[in-house]
Amino acid sequence: MTSRRHIRQSIRHTRNSLTPQEQHQAATDLVLQCANDPYIQKAKSVAIYLSVDGEINTSLLIDWLWQQGKSVTLPVIHPFSKGHLLFLEYTKDTPLILNKYQILEPKLDKTQVVPVNQLDVIITPLVAFDHLGNRLGMGGGYYDRTLVNWEQNQTGPMPIGIAHACQQVDALPIESWDVPLPRIITPTQIWHW
Repeated sequence: MTSRRHIRQSIRHTRNSLTPQEQHQAATDLVLQCANDPYIQKAKSVAIYLSVDGEINTSLLIDWLWQQGKSVTLPVIHPFSKGHLLFLEYTKDTPLILNKYQILEPKLDKTQVVPVNQLDVIITPLVAFDHLGNRLGMGGGYYDRTLVNWEQNQTGPMPIGIAHACQQVDALPIESWDVPLPRIITPTQIWHW
């Protein structure tokens, strides 16, 4: 089976090769798919992320979530709990800074922290996924740690991966700490297991 490192390199190259027009169409189509997802429809509070590195652009989806009156949060690398995330309220006026991975995140403000158990949905980034809902992230384990309660007890916010259709692979090499996703939404399909 192909190594995790090789899959990451290959899929990142593929999604970075998409034209601006293909990226825009994918982001537009993703909003339409998410609008039809029952978990996103009924969610009041949605965690999402700001895209980088050829990821499907989340800005149109964030705008749509705001238009639906949903509370939107973004992940922030926890300042002293290594490998963990906090989620902060995100509005058009939220000041953003670059984190250690050069990804924009809200400037840490403890008054804006939303506990994970108050989120309804966590929209999860991924590099690749397979037909069983297995997810390959960037390797930091941040989301696997965040979703551990979901995996063990099926409690807490519903994790939903989003990706370009080209990020699907036949099979992924799985590690014991990997948390499979119950739903993955691409611009063309809602996958659920």
